[in-house]
Amino acid sequence: MPETTILIVEDHEILRDGLQILMEAEGFKVLSAVHGLDALQQMDTLCPDLILSDISMPEMDGYAFYDAVRSRPEWVTIPFIFLTARGERDDIFASKKLGVEDYLVKPVDRQELIATIRSRLERTQQLMLAQLQQAYEASLIMLANAIELRDEYTRGHVERVRHYSVLIARQMGWTDTQITPLQFGSILHDIGKIYIPENILRKAGPLDTPEWDEMRMHASIGADLLENIPYLEFAIPIVRYHHERWDGSGYPDGLSGEEIPQGARIVAVADSFDAMTTSRVYQTASTKQEAFEEILSGAGTRYDPQVVEAFQAVWDQIKEVVIQMSGNPVN
Repeated sequence: MPETTILIVEDHEILRDGLQILMEAEGFKVLSAVHGLDALQQMDTLCPDLILSDISMPEMDGYAFYDAVRSRPEWVTIPFIFLTARGERDDIFASKKLGVEDYLVKPVDRQELIATIRSRLERTQQLMLAQLQQAYEASLIMLANAIELRDEYTRGHVERVRHYSVLIARQMGWTDTQITPLQFGSILHDIGKIYIPENILRKAGPLDTPEWDEMRMHASIGADLLENIPYLEFAIPIVRYHHERWDGSGYPDGLSGEEIPQGARIVAVADSFDAMTTSRVYQTASTKQEAFEEILSGAGTRYDPQVVEAFQAVWDQIKEVVIQMSGNPVN
């Protein structure tokens, strides 16, 4: 792992030098310290990706050093491994109780040491990627909700459509990897409405032809907005095509059947269901049961029959989502 920095904290000079040579031979960048205080001073200048520390050391032992590291928010996620001659059960238990990721007893096999280090670095990277994805998702929801605030009747729409879409996709056998872009697409499906005039979004009545033409542009506008954002490119087909219909009568491109990306077909059902069950100035909300039956009747014309079948299969779960998000029984 080039550019990955390991901090070795060890008071025994020969062992410290040996570990440094070993780590460098494996492609790691190495910092070394003779005790905890020395290590803390170095960490103020350069933060390591992993710490390999002895316990019994002068000035500041491994336990005190661990506590000092974990007391700093910017260091709390650094993997920390004890490499020590103290192999008694009580020592191991005390270390694990502190929260140390691994505890290796000297002498340690080279293969075991490297495997442990790489495993911890890989796990940390996975956690960081997961946290980054969660941060992206939270930011996108905030953006989508900000757009929704322009229309008081659609608040909560994004979260509901996302929940319904995920339930349908899982029923259809989608993997977690496939569901990630589906979630982003469902969150952002109406992002193009940011450019739709307020008087159209809030109009207290049906839209006339020019207004409807302008409203229909939100799908292609939304797709264009995401074009130059690399980590959102996979959401573009969902944003652009979620208003296409199975029979080809939708917009913006009049796609039909399997020409429509499957993620967009899923969001189309989730979006329609939520729209039907939301009250507007010009529209009284349908009951959940009425909307459910309307979705079923649209199979093969408006909606993909397989998506509708999956929607029907998870209907009880969708009703649970409705209850959880509204606090009201399902009609």
